[in-house]
Amino acid sequence: MDEKIKIEVEKVAKDGKIPCKVALELADRLNVPPKKIGDVANELKIKIAACQLGCFK
Repeated sequence: MDEKIKIEVEKVAKDGKIPCKVALELADRLNVPPKKIGDVANELKIKIAACQLGCFK
């Protein structure tokens, strides 16, 4: 599953960033907790941008 998440995160990333809203939508679509998306993004050195809820750190 992690490999699928990595592929999806890389697909939606632009300029090394993913908007918070997109990350939350991706988590919902893949049926994983938002933290999992954040962990994978961190591993790939991709930042979660414009985060309003503090879900991603």
